[in-house]
Amino acid sequence: MELPFRVDLSKKVVALTGAGGVLISEFAKALAESGAKVALLDINYEAAKKVADEIGENALAIGTNALDTASLKAAREQIHAAFGKVNLLVNGAGGNNPKATTDNEYMTPDISEDVKSFFKLDEAGLRFVFDLNITSAFLTTQVFAEDMLETGGNIINLSSMNAFHPLTKIPAYSAAKAGISNFTEWLAVHFAPVGIRCNAIAPGFFVGNQNRGLLFNPDGSPTPRTHKILAGTPMGRFGEVKELIGALLFLADDNASGFITGVVLPVDGGFNVYSGV
Repeated sequence: MELPFRVDLSKKVVALTGAGGVLISEFAKALAESGAKVALLDINYEAAKKVADEIGENALAIGTNALDTASLKAAREQIHAAFGKVNLLVNGAGGNNPKATTDNEYMTPDISEDVKSFFKLDEAGLRFVFDLNITSAFLTTQVFAEDMLETGGNIINLSSMNAFHPLTKIPAYSAAKAGISNFTEWLAVHFAPVGIRCNAIAPGFFVGNQNRGLLFNPDGSPTPRTHKILAGTPMGRFGEVKELIGALLFLADDNASGFITGVVLPVDGGFNVYSGV
């Protein structure tokens, strides 16, 4: 793949969760292209295996449940056998759930019974979203940061623009991603004495499988939500996945960002800093 710039990550052994997805699979490819050995962890083994096969010999796919410590530890043993200890962790597992998404942006006194309002959100959906984003990052870090205690290491979390500005309709996802940003800062302080850095990337608006239905109608035309997003993005467009790679490589390279920890880096076309006027 074409990289925005070159860094030498040949001494990195990377574990990435959610690696079968569109975004983290591209992260894995970029890190491997930079010389790293990459372990692609995903509950969907076939998706991770497809990406690993594209990368080649320095990639390993492992079917892993990021909400199960035993599964994570088993994955760690496989990585040790293939590549050695992990010194770069990308916590990429995450996402939203329709059961935790409201139909309406605003509450009104005359809300219809047919509308899935805040009061009708499903408890299981809420727990699913928090587990998928927060609990997975917590457990995965518990398992893989142990590899970094003696020699130092690097953790990169995946936050979101929702962490800065909670979006309408998705309260659980917004709160969970805010939690990821806070957790990133906590980890940065906690692990600084042992040489482990922790930062996060907060993407703005990128079109993916999970949000496509919210952004485009079945006929391909933009939804009202898309018009709002683009009106609030000074650069006036959605981002492209390749535009996240520069941030990833910068944070992954100890020579470039070795004194940076606890940062949540927006990659958003200006959305976070635009007030609307």
